[in-house]
Amino acid sequence: MPVFDYRFTVPASLEAVRDFHRDTSALKTLTPPPTIVQLHAIEPMAEGSVSRFTLWVGPLPLKWTAVHRHVTDHGFTDIQAEGPAAKWEHTHTFTPLAEQLTEIHEHIEYAHKRGFWGVVTRLLFSWPNLWFMFGYRCWITRRKLRSSRRSGGPA
Repeated sequence: MPVFDYRFTVPASLEAVRDFHRDTSALKTLTPPPTIVQLHAIEPMAEGSVSRFTLWVGPLPLKWTAVHRHVTDHGFTDIQAEGPAAKWEHTHTFTPLAEQLTEIHEHIEYAHKRGFWGVVTRLLFSWPNLWFMFGYRCWITRRKLRSSRRSGGPA
């Protein structure tokens, strides 16, 4: 089963990183263009909360239902309950390194379906595409949290 890990630091407190990821619009913020996120039902982050959305990759809709587990101040796991992959478990871990420095560790365990959706996920979740996606997430997270610190409020 494929595994993907990505770590980066942000110049922000654990609380700011946690709050940024708990915002119900975070998925839209963290998804790199040209993918478009259509949110259908996003429950506030809590143990067992559910998010339903569609990722539009060009004309291709990837309908997704994620359930949140292991929700703490130090992260959470979103598990695909329905969607294009055979398995998708994405764990976000937040580790404070200093008062204004937090490491974010993204860990994904996933598997592909057979047939058409297997081909799609093999292309979309290839190592280069995941590296690009999480490189973007690193950049946008740092940018949003930096601007939040300057303005004294949420990004």
